[in-house]
Amino acid sequence: MKQIFLSFLFLGLVSAASAQVNMPQPSPKQKIVQDFGQGTIEIVYSRPAAKGRNIFGDLVPFGKLWRTGANAATRISFSEPVYIDGKKIDTGSYALYTIPGKDDWEIILNKGYNNPGAAGYKESEDVLRIKSKVQKISPKVESFTIEINDVKPTTCSVSLMWDNTSVSFPVEARFNDKLRAEIEEAMKGDKKPYWMAAQFYREYDNNNAKALESIKGALEQNPKAYWVWLYQARIQKDMGDKKGAIESSKKSLELATADNNADYIKLNKDFLKTLE
Repeated sequence: MKQIFLSFLFLGLVSAASAQVNMPQPSPKQKIVQDFGQGTIEIVYSRPAAKGRNIFGDLVPFGKLWRTGANAATRISFSEPVYIDGKKIDTGSYALYTIPGKDDWEIILNKGYNNPGAAGYKESEDVLRIKSKVQKISPKVESFTIEINDVKPTTCSVSLMWDNTSVSFPVEARFNDKLRAEIEEAMKGDKKPYWMAAQFYREYDNNNAKALESIKGALEQNPKAYWVWLYQARIQKDMGDKKGAIESSKKSLELATADNNADYIKLNKDFLKTLE
């Protein structure tokens, strides 16, 4: 009886010790969160390593569905609607599947984002299929890597890289109508967002007249804002008002000098040279 008890005690101690072991994952998970447009893009995936193996066409066969990483299916989520290859992709999460090929890959967004890898995939749940050309890269990438690159207010690129292979696809944000409505509604309030309105009309709406109207309101709110004076100068230059642009930039330079802001001192000096 004593021997049986001791055996159970030993097994219990072994189990307790095992429960405390935290082994590193061979294909560790990574989460990317990127601000984009008016929202975010989030990608969750696992990163297998090459370990000297031949990857595409061997470990990852050509012409077959791939979970785009290891373990569970790679998940990509959008907090705001985006466009990929001209097609609107609604807010939500999707499985990012691929079918690798020698010269190009198929990029697939599928509703089955909870699938355990390729298992459970249903073509009927595809929301997008596009082709992407293969690019050869050097040096080789040891661990499978997904990056969000070339991030601009309305465009970015999602890149998939492993070994000497890279493919990417573009993502586009179209928020002009929504942002315009938000600005117009906010302008009805007591605290009018003139500075944001000026940036919107100039950079997204191609409406310099409205931008100039808004920037003047911003300067009434904060007449010592040298960054706003310089922005006004740029609008005036775009509209062909060289004299006004010089006056606004000189005012910005004066205020920046008083505030000892070296960045804006240089920005204005460089800007004024373009008007000589």
